[in-house]
Amino acid sequence: MSSSASSFIVVIIILILTWFSTVESGRDVLPQRGSKAAEQQEKDLIDRLPGQPPINFRQYSGYVTVDQSHGRALFYWFFTATEGAEKKPLLLWLNGGPGCSSIGYGAAEELGPFLTQDGAPELKLNEHSWNKEANLLFLEAPVGVGFSYTNTSSEILNLSDEFTARDSYIFLVNWFERFPQFKSHDFYIVGESYAGHYIPQLAEKIFDENKRASKEKYINLKGFMLGNAAIDAEADDRGMVDYAYHHGLISDELYKGVKEKCDFNLNDTAQTTACDGLMSSFYDFFNIIDGYSLYTPLCTKYNDISSLRQWRKKLMGYDPCEPHYTTVYMNRPDVQKALHANETNITYPWAHCNDVNGYWNYTEESTLPIIRKLINGGLRVWVFSGDVDGRVPVTSTRYALNKLGLKTKKAWSPWYTSKQVGGWMIIYDGLTFVTVRGAGHEVPVLKPKEALQLVAHFLANKLLPTSPF
Repeated sequence: MSSSASSFIVVIIILILTWFSTVESGRDVLPQRGSKAAEQQEKDLIDRLPGQPPINFRQYSGYVTVDQSHGRALFYWFFTATEGAEKKPLLLWLNGGPGCSSIGYGAAEELGPFLTQDGAPELKLNEHSWNKEANLLFLEAPVGVGFSYTNTSSEILNLSDEFTARDSYIFLVNWFERFPQFKSHDFYIVGESYAGHYIPQLAEKIFDENKRASKEKYINLKGFMLGNAAIDAEADDRGMVDYAYHHGLISDELYKGVKEKCDFNLNDTAQTTACDGLMSSFYDFFNIIDGYSLYTPLCTKYNDISSLRQWRKKLMGYDPCEPHYTTVYMNRPDVQKALHANETNITYPWAHCNDVNGYWNYTEESTLPIIRKLINGGLRVWVFSGDVDGRVPVTSTRYALNKLGLKTKKAWSPWYTSKQVGGWMIIYDGLTFVTVRGAGHEVPVLKPKEALQLVAHFLANKLLPTSPF
């Protein structure tokens, strides 16, 4: 046999072995060919989005029906992990509001693999995307948010915490039928803001249903993480006022007046007229600065471009106008077609937040009892807080967590990202609380490296670094 023939055979053998290795490593990422799940996944597979850079992972999007008779369907966007998708956990991300889109905020501006930007290409790769650590699932819930819809318009007037948890649970059960290869993966839920309601309530629904669920409907929930989350109305409001005062945002007189006239142990409808007037004045600073990220600029692009460019330099790429780019992008017909979105021609444009909040039928005053129940049930629970958020500030979260009365296992101490302090943490019996230094309400926006470090340690259940490295 000639040397050239021998070399050819060696190459063929290598190719065959490589093919088998690829099939083996991808076995858990694709369902059995010809199955209903495979057909549905093929339908939802995204070929390429307008302005999208090359990628080494799969992405899917589309609708999952949660109520056939009412014509109710929720929209999702899913990204497999960049490496080892067949072994990495599945993470569901939820934004809050209520009424705000996890697609617009979480996926397109915070932790997804693509970030929207001005001009072309419209999308850029996020080097700190969380799909480096997990398979990422984003959900627009409840109906009326983003691309999610109902054909029974009266349902928009009857939304509530319970309604959202029920629909999100049905979504997950049906989504796992469509993606059965991820059913055995460890499953976590993470989110921010009013997701402090969505996540504990959905986790409780899964926890309770799992006790009686069949093998096909069992969800392998391992834990959840809440960021700058509204979890207790009294603590949230009291902490917001105290934080604003101690950060020089309101006057002595206003602070004193709120303390005297407002009883945050009462619900909003029971507050006095005097308190309502004072709180209206309190929120004035949100009109002139970004109350969700106190030390970053407002979007001034359409008034003063040169000023914006200077801010971009100072803030290492942060662009306060990014929500505008996302809104334009998501409303393009070619983008919606590529995403398999808006197939029913919704009568209103896609928006970051829809006004379902104005029709919200019921909200729990506190999710602390649920969090305590799930801690006792053995779920991993972490809470994190960007420490320059003025809307659900670190002060509010500390007040709320103190109500749990958990024993301290590791006292308040700094954690590190490289040679810098990333924030502070305290480890309780059953719950870890972490602050992120210099981050606002959307932690992954201004501190993407630290946010990725945080979720990696949460998923691995490892202590954040306690010394420079």
